[in-house]
Amino acid sequence: MPSDSTPDARREITLGVGSLGAGSVDADGTPDVAVDLGPQHPSAHGLLRLRLVLEGDRIVSAEPVIGAMHRGAEKLFEVRDYRQAMVLANRHDWLSAFSNELGVALAVERMLGMDVPVRATYARTLLAELNRVLSHLAFLGSFPVEGGPVGYYAFDEREAVQRVMEEACGGRMHYMAVQVGGLKQELPEGWLGRVVDAVAVVRRGLGPFDELLRDAELRDATRGVGVLTRDTALAHGVSGPVARASGLDVDLRRDEPYLAYADLADSGVLRVVTRDEGDVLARLEVLLEQVSDSLDLVIACAARLEEIEPGPINQRLPKVLKAPEGHTYVWTEGPLGLSGYLLVSRGEKTPWRLKMRTPSFAHVAALGEVLPGERLGDVVAILASMAYVVGDLDR
Repeated sequence: MPSDSTPDARREITLGVGSLGAGSVDADGTPDVAVDLGPQHPSAHGLLRLRLVLEGDRIVSAEPVIGAMHRGAEKLFEVRDYRQAMVLANRHDWLSAFSNELGVALAVERMLGMDVPVRATYARTLLAELNRVLSHLAFLGSFPVEGGPVGYYAFDEREAVQRVMEEACGGRMHYMAVQVGGLKQELPEGWLGRVVDAVAVVRRGLGPFDELLRDAELRDATRGVGVLTRDTALAHGVSGPVARASGLDVDLRRDEPYLAYADLADSGVLRVVTRDEGDVLARLEVLLEQVSDSLDLVIACAARLEEIEPGPINQRLPKVLKAPEGHTYVWTEGPLGLSGYLLVSRGEKTPWRLKMRTPSFAHVAALGEVLPGERLGDVVAILASMAYVVGDLDR
């Protein structure tokens, strides 16, 4: 049996919560060394346990172990009315809060056969794209910290967007702006002009990101690293920017449009960004270009809202809202990927079943095939580029 110091010795390292104690031995007698880097270590991106078996510094196998943040949201939906359900849906991906509550509202509206005022449709689209910008900037801005000692970007840019989102919704992180039938309140006076100003701030801030992705050292460190092939992405149901970086040209905003995306696609504003390489660098490039495209969509929605005649921004609802008996499935193109909502109703004020399909689950599941063959030192950069949120993973 080789000693633990020889190059071909295999070691098991656990990143995250619940790691094994040191000193365990495999069936073949090879000693395992378990290292607990802590539940909040950046390599785990939250309460995620990742078990790696190593040969030297090369990963032989990887097993994501999830469930540390499971809160039972889908069971809690069954005892919450449709207004209260927004609170739970809003929180599983804290970077995509607006998109989460939007999906639930769209499902109930479909069950009711409800038409939403055109002003609400464009306002929802605008807010959804601002939320997408916030989410993408969070991953782009934190990557230099996790991938190398470059610094933290996007503070000013995210704050500019955060301010206008908070002004329109009232919440800074969990917006609670959507209601069945539209938005809860009218947009503030002069708000669209402040949105245009915020977009300008973000556009100016994209320069350092572009320079970062052109940096030879970063490109050498990320090119060919953490490759997610197109077939693997398809097999695991990976979606969103991560899948598009692997050559999957899929975007529900274009392919099965909802809200105002059909009009935006027809006018040529909506653009789907793809790459074929499927590595860390490709995922970063897709995120950056996606931000630029989302800013174009925001400006187009703001211009359209300026043209639309004054009118309601929501539908009047009964005091007790009940969805008719039946079921429906709605999916949206969230910032991280495809988010699905299966709503089953028995005609009561609470859903009989509300099941969510979240993109983070598929992204983390794919790590079992992405990480083997990579070096331990590249794990943090790979995880940082895979665009997942642990609350969205466990719910």
